[in-house]
Amino acid sequence: MGVKAVRGATQVSSNTQEAIFAGVQELIGSLMQANFLTPDMVISVHFTSTPDLTAAFPAAAARAVGFEAVPLLGSVEVDVPGALERTIRVLLTCETSAPVMSHIYLHGAQSLRKDIAQ
Repeated sequence: MGVKAVRGATQVSSNTQEAIFAGVQELIGSLMQANFLTPDMVISVHFTSTPDLTAAFPAAAARAVGFEAVPLLGSVEVDVPGALERTIRVLLTCETSAPVMSHIYLHGAQSLRKDIAQ
Protein backbone atom coordinates (compact mmCIF):
# COMPACT_ATOMS: atom_id res chain seq x y z
CA MET A 1 0.00 0.00 0.00
CA GLY A 2 1.10 3.50 -0.76
CA VAL A 3 -0.27 6.99 -0.23
CA LYS A 4 -1.91 8.58 -3.27
CA ALA A 5 -4.12 11.56 -3.94
CA VAL A 6 -7.02 11.85 -6.34
CA ARG A 7 -8.73 15.00 -7.58
CA GLY A 8 -12.25 15.77 -8.64
CA ALA A 9 -14.78 18.53 -9.10
CA THR A 10 -18.43 19.08 -9.81
CA GLN A 11 -20.67 21.99 -10.63
CA VAL A 12 -23.89 22.05 -8.61
CA SER A 13 -27.21 23.36 -9.89
CA SER A 14 -27.84 25.95 -7.17
CA ASN A 15 -26.72 27.38 -3.83
CA THR A 16 -28.94 25.17 -1.70
CA GLN A 17 -28.11 22.56 0.90
CA GLU A 18 -29.86 19.93 -1.19
CA ALA A 19 -27.87 20.72 -4.35
CA ILE A 20 -24.55 20.92 -2.49
CA PHE A 21 -25.14 17.65 -0.62
CA ALA A 22 -26.26 15.86 -3.79
CA GLY A 23 -23.27 17.17 -5.74
CA VAL A 24 -20.71 16.24 -3.09
CA GLN A 25 -22.22 12.81 -2.54
CA GLU A 26 -22.27 12.08 -6.27
CA LEU A 27 -18.65 13.26 -6.62
CA ILE A 28 -17.37 11.31 -3.61
CA GLY A 29 -19.30 8.21 -4.67
CA SER A 30 -17.88 8.41 -8.20
CA LEU A 31 -14.30 8.87 -6.91
CA MET A 32 -14.64 5.97 -4.50
CA GLN A 33 -16.17 3.63 -7.09
CA ALA A 34 -13.75 4.53 -9.90
CA ASN A 35 -10.75 3.98 -7.62
CA PHE A 36 -12.04 0.96 -5.69
CA LEU A 37 -11.81 2.84 -2.38
CA THR A 38 -13.61 2.43 0.92
CA PRO A 39 -13.82 5.10 3.63
CA ASP A 40 -11.30 3.23 5.80
CA MET A 41 -8.70 3.70 3.03
CA VAL A 42 -9.17 7.49 3.02
CA ILE A 43 -6.61 9.49 5.02
CA SER A 44 -8.14 12.95 4.57
CA VAL A 45 -10.30 15.02 2.25
CA HIS A 46 -9.94 18.70 1.36
CA PHE A 47 -12.91 20.42 -0.29
CA THR A 48 -12.94 23.86 -1.86
CA SER A 49 -16.03 25.74 -2.96
CA THR A 50 -16.46 28.79 -5.11
CA PRO A 51 -17.47 31.90 -3.10
CA ASP A 52 -21.06 31.71 -4.38
CA LEU A 53 -21.74 28.44 -2.48
CA THR A 54 -22.73 29.36 1.07
CA ALA A 55 -25.77 27.18 1.85
CA ALA A 56 -23.89 24.13 3.22
CA PHE A 57 -20.49 22.73 4.08
CA PRO A 58 -19.29 20.07 1.60
CA ALA A 59 -17.71 18.18 4.51
CA ALA A 60 -21.13 17.78 6.12
CA ALA A 61 -22.33 16.02 2.97
CA ALA A 62 -19.35 13.65 3.12
CA ARG A 63 -19.96 12.85 6.78
CA ALA A 64 -23.53 11.86 5.88
CA VAL A 65 -22.24 9.07 3.59
CA GLY A 66 -19.72 7.29 5.77
CA PHE A 67 -16.86 9.73 6.31
CA GLU A 68 -17.52 10.37 10.02
CA ALA A 69 -14.02 9.18 11.04
CA VAL A 70 -12.12 10.83 8.17
CA PRO A 71 -10.48 14.25 8.69
CA LEU A 72 -12.32 16.69 6.41
CA LEU A 73 -11.45 20.29 5.58
CA GLY A 74 -13.21 22.94 3.54
CA SER A 75 -12.03 26.25 2.16
CA VAL A 76 -13.08 28.88 -0.35
CA GLU A 77 -11.56 29.10 -3.81
CA VAL A 78 -9.98 32.34 -5.00
CA ASP A 79 -12.70 34.55 -6.53
CA VAL A 80 -11.23 34.82 -10.02
CA PRO A 81 -13.37 36.85 -12.45
CA GLY A 82 -14.94 34.61 -15.09
CA ALA A 83 -14.24 31.37 -13.19
CA LEU A 84 -16.74 28.53 -13.31
CA GLU A 85 -19.40 29.23 -10.68
CA ARG A 86 -21.11 26.87 -8.22
CA THR A 87 -18.09 24.55 -8.25
CA ILE A 88 -16.89 22.17 -5.56
CA ARG A 89 -13.42 20.68 -5.85
CA VAL A 90 -11.96 17.83 -3.84
CA LEU A 91 -8.50 16.45 -3.08
CA LEU A 92 -8.78 13.02 -1.49
CA THR A 93 -5.69 11.40 0.03
CA CYS A 94 -5.80 7.64 0.51
CA GLU A 95 -3.85 4.44 1.01
CA THR A 96 -4.07 2.21 -2.03
CA SER A 97 -2.10 -0.22 -4.09
CA ALA A 98 -3.65 1.06 -7.32
CA PRO A 99 -0.98 1.97 -9.88
CA VAL A 100 -3.06 4.81 -11.38
CA MET A 101 -5.85 6.93 -9.92
CA SER A 102 -8.95 8.04 -11.85
CA HIS A 103 -9.71 11.73 -11.38
CA ILE A 104 -13.40 12.59 -11.72
CA TYR A 105 -14.90 15.81 -13.10
CA LEU A 106 -18.68 15.98 -13.30
CA HIS A 107 -21.23 18.22 -14.99
CA GLY A 108 -19.92 21.68 -15.90
CA ALA A 109 -16.67 20.99 -14.03
CA GLN A 110 -15.59 18.74 -16.91
CA SER A 111 -14.51 21.98 -18.61
CA LEU A 112 -11.87 22.48 -15.89
CA ARG A 113 -9.79 19.49 -16.94
CA LYS A 114 -10.79 18.34 -20.42
CA ASP A 115 -7.55 16.37 -20.55
CA ILE A 116 -8.60 13.99 -17.76
CA ALA A 117 -12.38 14.43 -17.33
CA GLN A 118 -14.35 11.21 -17.78
